[in-house]
Amino acid sequence: MTRTLLCFGDSNTHGTLPFSRMDEPRRRHGPDVRWPCVAARHLGPDWALVEEGLPGRTAQFADPLMGAHMDGRTGLRIALESHGPIDLLAVMLGTNDVKAMFGATPEMVSAGMAALLNIAVSPEMQARHGGFRVLVICPPPVEEAGCLAGMFFGGRAKALALPPLYRSLSGALGAGFLDAGEVVSVSPIDGVHYDDAAHAALGAAVARKVEALMA
Repeated sequence: MTRTLLCFGDSNTHGTLPFSRMDEPRRRHGPDVRWPCVAARHLGPDWALVEEGLPGRTAQFADPLMGAHMDGRTGLRIALESHGPIDLLAVMLGTNDVKAMFGATPEMVSAGMAALLNIAVSPEMQARHGGFRVLVICPPPVEEAGCLAGMFFGGRAKALALPPLYRSLSGALGAGFLDAGEVVSVSPIDGVHYDDAAHAALGAAVARKVEALMA
């Protein structure tokens, strides 16, 4: 029986490469590199993968520049109603929520993740898929470096405070938890995105968590 893994996140789930200039064309890692694809390969042929990574996506904020559709609450509902049945949802968001323009505290960012989890574990969504597990991935902290330093001004301190909040939240709502900051670091080129080695390490770590949750 084939199981399905849905990976829901932002540019780092999408696979955006680090960039050095804002006017630089955005490029995407190939499927041999992106962490969701790496995780699926580790899990083996009995798993199917759905990639739902949108650059700029937040856990809860409508972006005034990129659009209201960056609010992950809307996106998660669409994803869960578009795909399925799924067996496990891996969600990694929060990086964009620490942008200076949102003025969010770590507790506010965690509240956004709470909203996503409440959608995922709701009777409606669980019944739609015949039940599925959830893995919360806390993203590694940003570095406030390169061309994105101003956009993420003050974001590192906020991001460093997220792991214990996400961990407690996951436990309260019965979700699995992975602190990606214990596994990978962001690229020093832009302080936000991941290089090839980080994607490989994160994909392997996610696969191990998935196997443990489904055991």
